[in-house]
Amino acid sequence: MKTVRIIGVPEHFNLPWHLAIEEGAFEEKGINLQWTDIPEGTGRMCQMLQDNATDVAIILTEGLIKSITAGNPSKIVQEFIGTPLQWGIHVASNSDYKALKELKDTKAAISRFGSGSHLMAYVNAQNQSWDTGSLQFEIVHHLDGAIEALTKGQADYFMWEHFTTKPLVDNGTFRRLGDCPTPWPCFVIAATEKFIAEENNVLQHLLEIINLYTGEFKTIPSIDRTLANRYRQQLTDIQEWLSMTRWSQSQIASKTVREIQETLMKLDLIDTLLGPDAILV
Repeated sequence: MKTVRIIGVPEHFNLPWHLAIEEGAFEEKGINLQWTDIPEGTGRMCQMLQDNATDVAIILTEGLIKSITAGNPSKIVQEFIGTPLQWGIHVASNSDYKALKELKDTKAAISRFGSGSHLMAYVNAQNQSWDTGSLQFEIVHHLDGAIEALTKGQADYFMWEHFTTKPLVDNGTFRRLGDCPTPWPCFVIAATEKFIAEENNVLQHLLEIINLYTGEFKTIPSIDRTLANRYRQQLTDIQEWLSMTRWSQSQIASKTVREIQETLMKLDLIDTLLGPDAILV
């Protein structure tokens, strides 16, 4: 039995992995897949890949690419979610801010530098024609930290996945002023170069299994109810999310990788463009 360490956010996107683990699909192929939830998100996961603290990560595309350009010895082995992520832009319920345009020159809460909440603050600023050089940040580590920071006025707004934060909007903790979708497929499967080189057969078995599960995921009877119950979401919200989300079973396009790098470079978040062979398996 080969032990493989894998990490991801504790969100509904990753339920296919948990179902496959619970049903023993990986064990049947001789893989002991050890999943760890990382609520801090992509910045922390990039660090874990770099430190060889995990073998595989289900991670935001732009965050990983930025990290690879900075020398992270990891690669994208496959696209996981082929559709954009809907980033909700949130303020505290008692905030004076009522419109997205009012957030110009205010402080964004982010989980850490290099995270999706950090990088997407730049994308949102570009969309709003704000000066990205004047963005301000407060590191809050995770969603609970963001709740505290916004409630206490230590930060003014927080960008996080729309449906994950929807219960906090429903219960009056946050108000959502708008959404900012990623201009690219949002999640990829990444692995360290060490794991790719030493355990390629295991990696291929891993991909075969998860692709089988994601390919059939939406046809599972009452999967919407399972998701709603497991992630404490409203059924109508999960149904809307499912209609917007497509799991992928193929590698991300080289052209898309180039476009993401060009966007990050325009935002002064990276200073070099890598060829696809440096980023993709």
